[in-house]
Amino acid sequence: MKSNRRLPAEWEKQQGILLCFPSNGNDWPGKYQAVQFVFIDFIKKIAEHETVFLLVGRESIKDKVIALLEAAHANMSKITFILQKTNRSWMRDSGPIIVKNNGEREALDFNFNGWAKYGNFRLDKMIPRRISDFLGIPLKQVCYNSEPVILEGGAIDVNGKGTLITSEECLMDQHTQVRNPGFTKADYEAVFEKYFGVTNTIWVGSGIEGDDTHGHIDDLCRFVNPTTIVTVVEYDKTDKNYEPLQENLKRLKQAKLEDGTTPKIVELPMPRRLNYEDLRLPASYANFLILNHCVLVPTFNDTKDRTALSILADLFQDREIIGISAHDLIWGLGTLHCLSQQIPA
Repeated sequence: MKSNRRLPAEWEKQQGILLCFPSNGNDWPGKYQAVQFVFIDFIKKIAEHETVFLLVGRESIKDKVIALLEAAHANMSKITFILQKTNRSWMRDSGPIIVKNNGEREALDFNFNGWAKYGNFRLDKMIPRRISDFLGIPLKQVCYNSEPVILEGGAIDVNGKGTLITSEECLMDQHTQVRNPGFTKADYEAVFEKYFGVTNTIWVGSGIEGDDTHGHIDDLCRFVNPTTIVTVVEYDKTDKNYEPLQENLKRLKQAKLEDGTTPKIVELPMPRRLNYEDLRLPASYANFLILNHCVLVPTFNDTKDRTALSILADLFQDREIIGISAHDLIWGLGTLHCLSQQIPA
């Protein structure tokens, strides 16, 4: 049965972007102060192009954020505050995924559970309801065979025409971070078809080393238009990311789109290994955010920053490409795409 739902591609017209101002310093130990200023710049850049729907935990935080934004000369008319306490700021995963259902918007609640890893997510579970009420969009709890389905927005990417990319490490693992115990690929594909209108799923293998989410696709492969996928590649054969990313590249080259054609595959370099204490950080240029007239790209004070920006500028010729330093953000194990969720127009 054909679904009436469709998940728009990220480059389609957006009403705005959902963000949450960081209030949990534990996500960025020792860098919380620096991260707040990076976040102000992030908000300011988005507000030059579209509305920012900004969650803040309480009035005192809102007052502080307003003062910081005004000092940075942000366009305050494009920033809408929503009071809501949260555990963390990763809106891609705890926020609702908004689809079109018979052309009307519908917010999907995918039962966030802290990436099947962390216990403190009770406040984050309330975000989809808060956002759907605020925007006046109906909310749908996602279930399959009468059981709640768990899926984060960072685990999927779509071309808006019927094809979705995801990773086996994130969704099929049955040992480490198990979202839906016993789920098969066929189960996931049935969910994708029913809720996203997706008829074709491309499965890559593993994520990058250091990824706290255990294989989110938005650090690996992204659609940049209906027929083109960028995928991160590590060229240093001694790096642990080399083989898994080569395997992903091989799978993508053999993949087909919803109409049976072969997608164009473009390679995006990986930044040099970034360590903090004994931890490898999951720095990736694939964690870019597409806005109405520009693309915000994480940069890492790396010689490959320029290469990555240039590749993306060639692919998004109708949009401005803006680098945002994510050197401090990545200490929280995610950057621009992880922190945001688009709200389709």
